[in-house]
Amino acid sequence: MKAAASWTPTKFERTSRGLRGSRDPSKLSATSRLSTDVQAAYWERNLAAHARGVLADLGCGTVPLYGEYRDLVTDTICIDWGNSKHRNVHLDYECDLTQRLPLGDASVDTIVLSCVLEHVPDPAAVWGDMHRVLRPGGKVLVCVPFLYPLHELPHDYYRYTEFGLRRLAETAGFEVVSLEAMGGAPEVVTNIAGKVLRRVPRIGMPIAVAAQGITSALLRTRVGKRMSRETSRNFPLSYFLVAQKRQ
Repeated sequence: MKAAASWTPTKFERTSRGLRGSRDPSKLSATSRLSTDVQAAYWERNLAAHARGVLADLGCGTVPLYGEYRDLVTDTICIDWGNSKHRNVHLDYECDLTQRLPLGDASVDTIVLSCVLEHVPDPAAVWGDMHRVLRPGGKVLVCVPFLYPLHELPHDYYRYTEFGLRRLAETAGFEVVSLEAMGGAPEVVTNIAGKVLRRVPRIGMPIAVAAQGITSALLRTRVGKRMSRETSRNFPLSYFLVAQKRQ
């Protein structure tokens, strides 16, 4: 990764309780805190379990997860395309992910794809090339939204069910290690309501932020956890997939 010494946290931040969404509104919209907190817990756990060796961060943006995996891997390769809204000094390669990646065959151990796959018009091509560049036994860690508003328009092409994600991975020659729904109805309703309320002058944003705080508190209770878990199959906020290239 270029200019690694100048990297600073953006979308995520680490606290004594673990990884969470940033509370700095210049780095993360206040109405995205809840959904990012949900993602953070999965990234923290899965990076610790699976990240190793040479890691390629595809569609890396501002490389928000670098602080989590930098001590787990031997090298980081940052790749993003030229039309990204998050251009930065850390890019090693600027390229379209639907084209052949500028990486050698079997040269990478871990790939991170964080909220990127929905922006790729040809996902099968990406899966095929990830399979090419990964070493046998290498892993792909993927996070994608499902019941989530359109974003980075007009480059928002797909929403994937768990069955669609599994099919993409297995068709490309991967074995699915884990596939989990992240968040259920409480997170979905609160997230969408926040995105709508923030457009209401003066009072909208404070109400949206308060609603996220209330939902976060609910999710720390036994009832809230059960509500989220039991509704996540039919009303998932997003998905987290870990897939491994077969040996």
